[in-house]
Amino acid sequence: MNNYLTYLYLLTPLHTGASSQEGNLMGIAREVHTEFPYLPASSLRGKIRSELETINSDTAGLLFGQKIKDGMQPTEGEVWFADATLLFFPIASLSHHFIWITCPLWLERWNRWLDKAPLTSFIQDCRRGLSETQACVSFPPAPLYLQTALLRQSDLTQLDSSPLSESLTPLIQTQGMISQLTQKLVILSDEDCNALVELGLQREVRVALEETSKTVKGGSFRSEEAIPPEAVLFFPWGMKQSKHEEKTQPMRRHLQEHLNQRLQFGGLEGLGRGWTDLQTIKLTQNLEM
Repeated sequence: MNNYLTYLYLLTPLHTGASSQEGNLMGIAREVHTEFPYLPASSLRGKIRSELETINSDTAGLLFGQKIKDGMQPTEGEVWFADATLLFFPIASLSHHFIWITCPLWLERWNRWLDKAPLTSFIQDCRRGLSETQACVSFPPAPLYLQTALLRQSDLTQLDSSPLSESLTPLIQTQGMISQLTQKLVILSDEDCNALVELGLQREVRVALEETSKTVKGGSFRSEEAIPPEAVLFFPWGMKQSKHEEKTQPMRRHLQEHLNQRLQFGGLEGLGRGWTDLQTIKLTQNLEM
């Protein structure tokens, strides 16, 4: 089995579809035990499959498995996808314009999939640092605003971010703001990270107007949540041994090509939501145990 890990760098806000709706709030999918936003594997799989079906629907059916159709039972495919979870989240800063935040939970999830778990020592250093101060940073400690909350210099511990840089090379080697990630990174406790993510979600209010009076239509007021641009998520995926190698091999190559390009995920595509740059690395560790 060949296994991979794909990074999603958000170019536009990502609306992942409401797992629940309270009042006029159109929420986004959240993990049941952490409340962190995520992109469900079913959404990833469906979008990628639709892209490949435009090339050859029959071969895509062999690779992803046949759907229930005309009374036929579904068949097992040759590719699997896991949920895309947060890795780095952008937060406004009065002192640094904006920075990225992460937490030990996100780093540990990521580290599980990396070959030989190279970030284990770094994550342990983070947890030790967070037991003594409010945050660990990748830059020289100085007064830091997260949104409008002030962290004084004494509240910060600087950590060497080179282990992160090595693991993130495929992502940060591109030009643009993402190349600054390891120089503008703040590591917080899981609880503080959760609170700031909630504050940092993009929320937009939408209304529909009556054509004649230009007043709000009844029941048309709603607020929509989205993960903001510059956020980074990741998801592992893999391809099983091919049962139809002579037929699916070209489609396997197309799949890897698509997961190193630019794709749109989630809802509200007509509003330009969900555009992502994708970077994929191959995992060398054995995940079949």
